[in-house]
Amino acid sequence: MHNKTRVLVVDDSALVRSLLAEIINRERDMECVGAAKDPISAREMIRDLNPDVITLDVEMPRMDGIDFLGRLMRLRPMPVLMISSLTEHGADITLRALEMGAVDFVAKPRIGVANGLQELASDIVEKIRVAAVAQVQRLPGTYKASPVAGAVLSRPAASMPAQTARVAQRPAHRLGVLGGMAGGAGAEPAGLTGKLAPLANRSASAAELAALPAGAALGPLSSEVLIAIGASTGGTEAIREVLGHLPADSPAIVITQHMPAGFTANFAARLNSLCRVRVKEAEHGERLLPGHAYIAPGGKQFYIKRLPSYYVAMVSDGPAVNRHKPSVQVLFESVALQAGRHALGIMLTGMGGDGASAMRQMRAAGSYNYVQDQASCVVFGMPREAIAQGAADEVLPLTQIAPALVERLRIYAQQYSQRHSNSIAK
Repeated sequence: MHNKTRVLVVDDSALVRSLLAEIINRERDMECVGAAKDPISAREMIRDLNPDVITLDVEMPRMDGIDFLGRLMRLRPMPVLMISSLTEHGADITLRALEMGAVDFVAKPRIGVANGLQELASDIVEKIRVAAVAQVQRLPGTYKASPVAGAVLSRPAASMPAQTARVAQRPAHRLGVLGGMAGGAGAEPAGLTGKLAPLANRSASAAELAALPAGAALGPLSSEVLIAIGASTGGTEAIREVLGHLPADSPAIVITQHMPAGFTANFAARLNSLCRVRVKEAEHGERLLPGHAYIAPGGKQFYIKRLPSYYVAMVSDGPAVNRHKPSVQVLFESVALQAGRHALGIMLTGMGGDGASAMRQMRAAGSYNYVQDQASCVVFGMPREAIAQGAADEVLPLTQIAPALVERLRIYAQQYSQRHSNSIAK
């Protein structure tokens, strides 16, 4: 029995194999047990050496990394860290690898590989540590993109786990932080008088959630309602699972996924081709619109600002927070302050605790929060910390988050329509 994480390096470059082995062997808790120049050699080493984690290059002779990854995940699923070139093509391939089950990736420099990899050493070993404890599995209910852009394949109702966990309820009185948009601090939002009534204190059954029409319009909602999502390791596919089951008239959605510069635009474009809502990389100063999802640009901080009648995206080159840029903490703190009780928060799979305390601030300000459960997480770090800090209203399997969110939004829409009808009658 060994105490160190056993790592197999697979790369066609002898220089990269040597550098990665050196970086790994410097750490007390891991060792490079082998280095293969191509996937064919790697197959034998996997059988003989039984590694805990594989680092895998994308472009190699005899069989490329993506083909090898696909076969590996079908026959012997195990944690894989992709080593990808920082190019547009490399970003597309990396996202495909994450979809197929890779835990994470490191962007390999195009020039100055030796110095570049040494500069990335701490990032590489940290991601190997995360991969070593990751739950490697096919995402439940994963769908594939339709040949028609924007189409989504519906998931069978039977794939939804029935169990949910409801955590301690907040007090019935829910206070907004900034009051109404049009009326200033302390004022009631135009067309949305009184607090948003909470749903009954129960979780919907799988059958009830499955009965909701897939993609059916929600109906009119206050433009102040906002959805905020945070994720890290394993989050690209978790975000796709959530967004892919939201209707086209969903409220504006703001998302921070830990990802370096050069990858988020491709990530947004990929989601846009799969979802009913329009998905794009956030731009500084743009108005946040219903039916749109905005991805934090890699290497930047993303937060929101409230103007008299709408929200705008704010993108800055501020410092890393919790070692992350973009940081979920930065986004969620702004949502707590700017959206208050009109927000719905979602914390998905990820290592560490980024955003957990800010999600607690959101809940204190009146938001309703969903947290992914341990069984469906690739890494149960950020969700666990959010639960520990009292930030969660509901802890759900990944496949139940979107249906539960839609159920709540439909109730909000009904309440909004009823209040609007009553105001006209008066």
